[in-house]
Amino acid sequence: MPTPTSLDDLIEKASVYLKKRHLKQIKAAFEFGAEAHKGQMRKTGGAYIWHPVAVAEILADIQLDHESLIAAILHDVVEDTPYTKEDIIDRFGENVAEIVDGVTKLGKLEFDNPQEAQAENFRKMVLAMSRDIRVILIKLADRLHNMRTLGVMRPDKQRRIARETLEIYAPIAARLGINAIRIELEDLGFKAMHPFRFAVLERAVKKARGNRAEIVEQINEAITNRLHDENIPANVIGREKHLYSLYKKMKYKHLSFDEILDIFAFRVVVNTADECYRVLGSVHSLYKPFPGRFKDYIAIPKSNGYQSLHTVLFGPFGAYIEIQIRTNEMHEVSEHGIAAHWVYKQDATEEGRPIEQPLSAVEIRAQEWVKNLLEIQQGAGNSLDFLENVKIDLFPNVIYVFTPKGDIITLPAGATAVDFAYAVHTNVGHGTVGCRVDKKLIPLRTHLESGQTVEIIRSKELQPNPSWLQFVTTAKARSQIRAFLKNQQSASAQALGKRLLEKGLRNFNMSYTGLTDVIREGIVVEFKLESWDHLLEEIGLGKRLANLVAKQIHDVVLGSEDSILKSHAVEDPSQPLVISGTEGMAVNYAGCCHPIPGDEIIGFISAEKGLVIHRQECKNVKQFKNHPEKWLDVNWEENITQTFDVELQLEILNRRGALATVASNIAEMKTDIDRVRSEDKDETYSLMNIVVRVHTRKHLADVMRKLKRLPIVEKIQRL
Repeated sequence: MPTPTSLDDLIEKASVYLKKRHLKQIKAAFEFGAEAHKGQMRKTGGAYIWHPVAVAEILADIQLDHESLIAAILHDVVEDTPYTKEDIIDRFGENVAEIVDGVTKLGKLEFDNPQEAQAENFRKMVLAMSRDIRVILIKLADRLHNMRTLGVMRPDKQRRIARETLEIYAPIAARLGINAIRIELEDLGFKAMHPFRFAVLERAVKKARGNRAEIVEQINEAITNRLHDENIPANVIGREKHLYSLYKKMKYKHLSFDEILDIFAFRVVVNTADECYRVLGSVHSLYKPFPGRFKDYIAIPKSNGYQSLHTVLFGPFGAYIEIQIRTNEMHEVSEHGIAAHWVYKQDATEEGRPIEQPLSAVEIRAQEWVKNLLEIQQGAGNSLDFLENVKIDLFPNVIYVFTPKGDIITLPAGATAVDFAYAVHTNVGHGTVGCRVDKKLIPLRTHLESGQTVEIIRSKELQPNPSWLQFVTTAKARSQIRAFLKNQQSASAQALGKRLLEKGLRNFNMSYTGLTDVIREGIVVEFKLESWDHLLEEIGLGKRLANLVAKQIHDVVLGSEDSILKSHAVEDPSQPLVISGTEGMAVNYAGCCHPIPGDEIIGFISAEKGLVIHRQECKNVKQFKNHPEKWLDVNWEENITQTFDVELQLEILNRRGALATVASNIAEMKTDIDRVRSEDKDETYSLMNIVVRVHTRKHLADVMRKLKRLPIVEKIQRL
């Protein structure tokens, strides 16, 4: 175990801004965590407890409150040790326990795939963020330390974690304005994702740094002297772009490394906002400004609270100079974002509760963002949809537009009037029928631009148009439109399903109104559905065929034993379903195209055979395409255990023992041969048709690859 200097480092950093009683609680949390994680080791070789201590140290760097540091030390206790949330409540209080619970993964649940697990964990974290945003700050610090020690993982796992970091966690840090963490996450993610590109770019930057040092010093001195002459106290710093930022500019703007390095970047930090504008005038008089490259983020801050003046100048030697001008407070917000004005930093009252302080602009924006995430979450169909919508929301190149009352609405670049309407309020979006931009009517799909005033024309009837999904860009608009249409579709589908079932029942001389509650309940149980309305909805959506359901009802009423749904059933009822939604049906697989799990399929109704499954590209399917009442969309179930016939055609050399060679290789793949037919093609080659039994398309692909590698096999194809 490493010597406990990490704890000393943590206490030293925390003692700068925390009281002694808080430091004692942090030490107690360390002792509790060390006992809980006793015997647990990280892949790096050290005792596990030093990971949460390192996470707490990252948070101490941005001066988070003592509860955050305690929760960071304990953030893996509930997930990885026998201790529970109640144990943490008893020792460290409700607040700490809730934060730990929010960071804890959904480790005890089972998911179909890693993507679904990732998405559901993220959804849980967002819900916890809505209660206490410190959850995401601890999660960011946890991810940062994991990225620092990522080298011990397998290369494939490094890339997976790096991609997740670049797609989710670094953008979240950017959205919360925590640039210090964002920059390191991006560079570490870039290094793990593209190690060769990272190394090449790093070497090139180091080589260029020496050549540029003299120019940087000369520009710095010129700016500093001009500000001194103007009596403006300022700190002028030459700054380097981090590697991932350089890489993105080269990639997306198609610039060479030399073109990127022609840009010199400086930051000027002053005391007041008034001095920021005075500095701007001074540097514009020193070097000529580049037209159209000035941005005032002080008057209109970014969505994460970032404030600065940005300008680009024509410098000496033909170089471009990028300058950021900000106050000390703005610089603190730029580096630490929401943590820079942390509401929980305040001292406690005599009752032990935090003193209520007004929320800063940064905290208000962070709360608005989390609220927006919750609205997206409520409108998402599942966790994967939610995660994809959030990814869209995390990469905004923003514009700023105004309401008729002068309020600023921040939207991603490319946003339309519909996106604006949903940003104002969900019901405003639902009721949108038109839009005026700068008092002129425009089409709803028109892209908005910064500085425009947008007025939404509304209808009392809430009816979003499905075509809006083709051009909206914000996650909130997309999720709210889909949620509305889904609810509307459900009601419409039920009404359609009822009409189709009424028609189907008439074919069996039965009436819909004559169905008793007992019959309905029996059918719902037979199909393993939630309710009768659910059955009607599936009929209306085409997931079940009305005639089949009507036949099933007819059989239940008459107690018939000669039902096509029963007498032709070929699947063992003890086996799991192969085709979704076929409970109680006869299911056959077409011999003309031999469908197997993984193929795109379609189902056809036959009075003799029940439901017949074909591949969608099957030639025999064409004759049914103009008769939609005879077919329905079907899907394979998961975890299918049975085998399926597939016919392969091999073109092989006429050699003695060729069939035996092919058969033995098929047997090695744990595959049975159902039948074989062979005929001579010419003097050199024969055509061999073999029907084999496989489980899935992957199994079939493995068989075909093995056969194709045989020297006697010239060509192989699936028929």
